[in-house]
Amino acid sequence: MAITLTQLRAFLAVTRAGGVHEAARHLYVSQPSVSAALAALQRELGVALVERRGRGIRLTAAGQSFAPYAAEVLGLLDQGRQAAHEAERPQLARIRVVAVNTAGEYLMPPILQAYRQQEPRAEVLLEIVNRRAMLERVESRQADLGVGGRPFGRNLVGRPFLENELVVVGRAPVDDLAEATWLLREEGSGTRAATEAFLEEEGIAPAETLTLGSNGAVKQALAIGLGVTLVSRHAVARELAGGQLVEIPAPGTPVVRPWCTHVRRGVEPRPAVQRFLDFVHSSAARQAIEQALSI
Repeated sequence: MAITLTQLRAFLAVTRAGGVHEAARHLYVSQPSVSAALAALQRELGVALVERRGRGIRLTAAGQSFAPYAAEVLGLLDQGRQAAHEAERPQLARIRVVAVNTAGEYLMPPILQAYRQQEPRAEVLLEIVNRRAMLERVESRQADLGVGGRPFGRNLVGRPFLENELVVVGRAPVDDLAEATWLLREEGSGTRAATEAFLEEEGIAPAETLTLGSNGAVKQALAIGLGVTLVSRHAVARELAGGQLVEIPAPGTPVVRPWCTHVRRGVEPRPAVQRFLDFVHSSAARQAIEQALSI
């Protein structure tokens, strides 16, 4: 008996949902169908992939080791299916892009708008997540390409396409950054990692920190004077220009990091994906970003 795609899909659905009920609802099948597929997969592999935990299910050590391989198999197959369709009908190009929050909110909209003028029939699907999730999506081939910070991991190829300046901002100047409340993004965010590295490098030990889950929440907190933060200039370009926020001089700033595109090593990107990659790295994309942010 061979491993089937149905078994892999059931296993990954249970992995992500944390239970058979939610996995079945996501897959639009019955709970017994999911349970049977999961049991068959475990028999085929000869190991237990999941175990009960209260009312839910969690992965065993074997399940955690197997999950990325299962995700890559399905991701590669989906990309192959799309490649076959596009080879026969190029007008049906469908590109899955996953971007970190800042890039997804401030860089990708003007890029997509400009690209639609060049390739009006191409369908680009954009998902916005934190850095950790972006890397996982690209590595498992759940996305054709990612947009985020510096390359990370041997399985990815990263190409810089734009400088990203990180600056300290607040509603008003601050005399002592160590006494200010520092606003941090959630764990897994590239901006949070950069902020923590900056604070450590500059020897700044904040008296208080506050974790917020999105750029929007951080900017709302900044607007009412709740604290200061290290943030991409792209994210606050309009607020700085309008005077709602001010850039606070700080040693070591601006922290300059590149925005990069990320693709999975191995199979070359499909022609439709490569055309979109080339556009992201073009002067037309940079001009679209500058016009949208007025920088």
